[in-house]
Amino acid sequence: MALNFANNNSLSAITTKPSGLSGGALNLISTQTASSSSTISFTSGIDSTYDKYVFKFYDIHPATDSADFTFQVDTGTNTSYNQTMTTTVFRAYHTEADDAAALDYDSGRDQAQGTAFQILAHEVGNDNDSSVVGDLHLFNPSSDTFVKHFISTINEHHSYSMSVNKFNAGYINTTTPLTRVQFKFSSGNIDSGVIKLYGIS
Repeated sequence: MALNFANNNSLSAITTKPSGLSGGALNLISTQTASSSSTISFTSGIDSTYDKYVFKFYDIHPATDSADFTFQVDTGTNTSYNQTMTTTVFRAYHTEADDAAALDYDSGRDQAQGTAFQILAHEVGNDNDSSVVGDLHLFNPSSDTFVKHFISTINEHHSYSMSVNKFNAGYINTTTPLTRVQFKFSSGNIDSGVIKLYGIS
Protein backbone atom coordinates (compact mmCIF):
# COMPACT_ATOMS: atom_id res chain seq x y z
CA MET A 1 0.00 0.00 0.00
CA ALA A 2 1.43 3.37 -1.02
CA LEU A 3 1.54 6.27 1.43
CA ASN A 4 0.18 9.62 0.23
CA PHE A 5 1.67 12.84 1.61
CA ALA A 6 0.54 16.42 1.28
CA ASN A 7 2.96 18.78 -0.48
CA ASN A 8 5.70 19.78 1.99
CA ASN A 9 3.63 17.98 4.66
CA SER A 10 1.58 21.18 4.95
CA LEU A 11 -2.20 21.14 5.29
CA SER A 12 -2.41 24.47 3.50
CA ALA A 13 -1.04 22.81 0.36
CA ILE A 14 -3.83 20.18 0.14
CA THR A 15 -6.25 20.89 -2.70
CA THR A 16 -7.70 17.38 -3.14
CA LYS A 17 -7.76 14.32 -0.94
CA PRO A 18 -5.34 11.48 -1.77
CA SER A 19 -6.72 8.76 -4.02
CA GLY A 20 -7.98 5.59 -2.39
CA LEU A 21 -9.72 7.28 0.55
CA SER A 22 -13.39 6.38 0.89
CA GLY A 23 -16.03 5.37 3.38
CA GLY A 24 -17.18 6.79 6.68
CA ALA A 25 -20.09 8.77 5.24
CA LEU A 26 -23.19 9.25 7.39
CA ASN A 27 -26.29 8.44 5.33
CA LEU A 28 -29.50 9.56 7.01
CA ILE A 29 -32.12 6.80 6.85
CA SER A 30 -34.89 8.13 9.10
CA THR A 31 -35.72 10.61 11.86
CA GLN A 32 -38.23 10.19 14.66
CA THR A 33 -39.39 12.94 16.99
CA ALA A 34 -40.85 12.05 20.38
CA SER A 35 -43.93 13.78 21.73
CA SER A 36 -45.16 12.04 24.89
CA SER A 37 -44.24 8.76 23.19
CA SER A 38 -44.24 5.51 25.15
CA THR A 39 -41.62 4.07 22.76
CA ILE A 40 -39.71 4.97 19.63
CA SER A 41 -39.26 2.00 17.30
CA PHE A 42 -37.21 1.77 14.12
CA THR A 43 -38.83 -1.09 12.17
CA SER A 44 -37.40 -0.45 8.72
CA GLY A 45 -34.12 0.64 7.19
CA ILE A 46 -31.95 -1.83 9.14
CA ASP A 47 -30.82 -4.41 6.61
CA SER A 48 -27.76 -5.54 4.65
CA THR A 49 -27.31 -2.17 2.91
CA TYR A 50 -24.72 -1.06 5.48
CA ASP A 51 -22.33 -2.92 7.76
CA LYS A 52 -22.76 -0.33 10.51
CA TYR A 53 -25.73 1.69 11.73
CA VAL A 54 -25.67 4.64 14.12
CA PHE A 55 -28.51 6.09 16.18
CA LYS A 56 -27.98 9.66 17.38
CA PHE A 57 -29.93 11.02 20.34
CA TYR A 58 -30.76 14.72 20.58
CA ASP A 59 -32.13 16.07 23.90
CA ILE A 60 -34.16 13.01 24.88
CA HIS A 61 -36.30 14.25 27.78
CA PRO A 62 -38.24 11.94 30.13
CA ALA A 63 -41.72 12.67 31.42
CA THR A 64 -40.88 10.87 34.68
CA ASP A 65 -38.03 11.81 36.99
CA SER A 66 -35.19 9.31 37.55
CA ALA A 67 -36.19 7.08 34.62
CA ASP A 68 -33.66 4.95 32.73
CA PHE A 69 -33.27 5.41 28.96
CA THR A 70 -33.08 1.92 27.40
CA PHE A 71 -33.04 -0.08 24.17
CA GLN A 72 -33.71 -3.57 22.85
CA VAL A 73 -33.74 -5.23 19.44
CA ASP A 74 -35.60 -7.91 17.54
CA THR A 75 -35.53 -10.01 14.39
CA GLY A 76 -37.80 -10.39 11.38
CA THR A 77 -41.26 -8.99 12.08
CA ASN A 78 -41.09 -9.93 15.78
CA THR A 79 -42.01 -7.27 18.32
CA SER A 80 -41.13 -8.94 21.63
CA TYR A 81 -37.86 -6.98 21.95
CA ASN A 82 -36.29 -9.56 24.24
CA GLN A 83 -33.11 -10.68 22.50
CA THR A 84 -30.36 -12.10 24.74
CA MET A 85 -27.51 -9.68 25.52
CA THR A 86 -24.22 -9.73 27.38
CA THR A 87 -23.11 -6.17 28.14
CA THR A 88 -20.64 -3.98 29.99
CA VAL A 89 -21.14 -0.49 31.44
CA PHE A 90 -18.75 2.05 32.90
CA ARG A 91 -19.24 5.69 33.72
CA ALA A 92 -17.64 8.96 34.72
CA TYR A 93 -19.67 11.42 36.76
CA HIS A 94 -19.38 14.77 38.52
CA THR A 95 -21.99 16.58 40.59
CA GLU A 96 -22.94 20.23 40.21
CA ALA A 97 -22.17 20.70 43.91
CA ASP A 98 -18.64 19.36 43.31
CA ASP A 99 -19.09 16.93 46.22
CA ALA A 100 -18.71 13.68 44.25
CA ALA A 101 -16.88 12.54 41.15
CA ALA A 102 -15.69 9.12 40.00
CA LEU A 103 -14.85 6.79 37.15
CA ASP A 104 -16.12 3.26 37.80
CA TYR A 105 -17.65 0.08 36.45
CA ASP A 106 -21.42 0.25 36.80
CA SER A 107 -22.17 -3.35 37.76
CA GLY A 108 -25.85 -2.72 38.42
CA ARG A 109 -26.56 -1.81 34.80
CA ASP A 110 -24.92 -4.64 32.84
CA GLN A 111 -26.39 -7.97 31.72
CA ALA A 112 -25.04 -11.51 31.48
CA GLN A 113 -27.22 -13.34 28.98
CA GLY A 114 -30.14 -11.12 29.95
CA THR A 115 -33.21 -10.31 27.89
CA ALA A 116 -34.16 -7.00 29.51
CA PHE A 117 -33.94 -3.63 27.83
CA GLN A 118 -30.32 -2.45 28.14
CA ILE A 119 -29.89 0.74 30.16
CA LEU A 120 -28.09 3.46 28.19
CA ALA A 121 -28.66 6.30 30.71
CA HIS A 122 -29.57 5.81 34.37
CA GLU A 123 -31.99 7.93 36.42
CA VAL A 124 -32.31 10.81 33.99
CA GLY A 125 -33.74 13.98 35.51
CA ASN A 126 -37.00 15.40 34.20
CA ASP A 127 -36.32 19.04 35.08
CA ASN A 128 -37.15 21.32 32.16
CA ASP A 129 -33.45 21.59 31.25
CA SER A 130 -32.60 17.89 31.67
CA SER A 131 -31.98 15.53 28.76
CA VAL A 132 -29.91 12.71 27.26
CA VAL A 133 -27.61 13.03 24.23
CA GLY A 134 -25.29 10.54 22.56
CA ASP A 135 -25.17 7.69 20.11
CA LEU A 136 -25.54 3.93 19.68
CA HIS A 137 -23.48 2.03 17.10
CA LEU A 138 -24.79 -1.32 15.82
CA PHE A 139 -22.36 -3.45 13.83
CA ASN A 140 -23.32 -5.77 10.97
CA PRO A 141 -26.88 -6.43 12.15
CA SER A 142 -27.71 -8.49 9.05
CA SER A 143 -25.02 -11.10 9.63
CA ASP A 144 -26.36 -14.65 9.74
CA THR A 145 -23.02 -15.94 11.07
CA PHE A 146 -21.93 -13.76 13.99
CA VAL A 147 -23.41 -12.22 17.13
CA LYS A 148 -24.26 -8.51 16.84
CA HIS A 149 -21.96 -6.07 18.65
CA PHE A 150 -22.87 -2.57 19.81
CA ILE A 151 -21.20 0.36 21.57
CA SER A 152 -22.82 3.48 22.98
CA THR A 153 -21.62 6.77 24.44
CA ILE A 154 -24.15 8.83 26.37
CA ASN A 155 -24.12 12.02 28.40
CA GLU A 156 -27.03 12.76 30.68
CA HIS A 157 -28.25 15.30 33.19
CA HIS A 158 -28.84 12.94 36.12
CA SER A 159 -31.72 13.51 38.53
CA TYR A 160 -29.11 14.09 41.26
CA SER A 161 -27.92 17.20 39.37
CA MET A 162 -24.78 15.72 37.92
CA SER A 163 -23.26 15.02 34.54
CA VAL A 164 -22.89 11.32 33.81
CA ASN A 165 -20.86 10.12 30.83
CA LYS A 166 -21.88 6.49 30.36
CA PHE A 167 -20.18 3.95 28.08
CA ASN A 168 -22.14 0.84 27.14
CA ALA A 169 -21.00 -2.06 24.97
CA GLY A 170 -21.86 -5.68 24.39
CA TYR A 171 -23.29 -8.15 21.98
CA ILE A 172 -26.73 -9.45 21.12
CA ASN A 173 -26.28 -13.21 21.28
CA THR A 174 -28.03 -14.27 18.11
CA THR A 175 -26.86 -15.14 14.62
CA THR A 176 -30.28 -14.24 13.22
CA PRO A 177 -30.28 -10.89 11.38
CA LEU A 178 -31.65 -7.95 13.38
CA THR A 179 -34.30 -5.81 11.73
CA ARG A 180 -35.64 -3.47 14.42
CA VAL A 181 -34.62 -1.42 17.44
CA GLN A 182 -36.81 0.09 20.16
CA PHE A 183 -36.06 2.84 22.68
CA LYS A 184 -38.03 3.72 25.81
CA PHE A 185 -37.73 4.96 29.36
CA SER A 186 -38.06 2.47 32.22
CA SER A 187 -41.12 4.39 33.40
CA GLY A 188 -43.22 7.10 31.82
CA ASN A 189 -43.07 8.47 28.30
CA ILE A 190 -40.37 10.03 26.17
CA ASP A 191 -41.64 13.58 26.60
CA SER A 192 -39.59 15.04 23.74
CA GLY A 193 -36.42 14.57 21.73
CA VAL A 194 -35.16 13.39 18.35
CA ILE A 195 -33.52 10.13 17.31
CA LYS A 196 -31.86 9.85 13.91
CA LEU A 197 -30.82 6.59 12.22
CA TYR A 198 -27.79 6.63 9.90
CA GLY A 199 -26.10 4.01 7.78
CA ILE A 200 -22.31 4.23 7.49
CA SER A 201 -20.97 3.66 3.98
